[in-house]
Amino acid sequence: MFARKIRVEVVGPGEARACPLAWLDSYSMRSFTGRSAFDETLPVADGWLEASFRVNLDALRVDMEDWMTRKFGKGKAVRLQLTSSR
Repeated sequence: MFARKIRVEVVGPGEARACPLAWLDSYSMRSFTGRSAFDETLPVADGWLEASFRVNLDALRVDMEDWMTRKFGKGKAVRLQLTSSR
């Protein structure tokens, strides 16, 4: 759907791993940020999002980290690394 491919990895002790698709789906399904650019993201597989070029990677990472920390962090901060393939 979107031309831009973004690799999303959870950075933790040891090494980075692909962000689970369930986490990406959870982030993409919420609608409370009011940031329309984030509506232009589509999870496609573990560790992969498609997005429009309007999506700012730094802002997306910060917002995703906040959401995933609260939703999946179990009291610990979730840190992500986002890499655009285009």
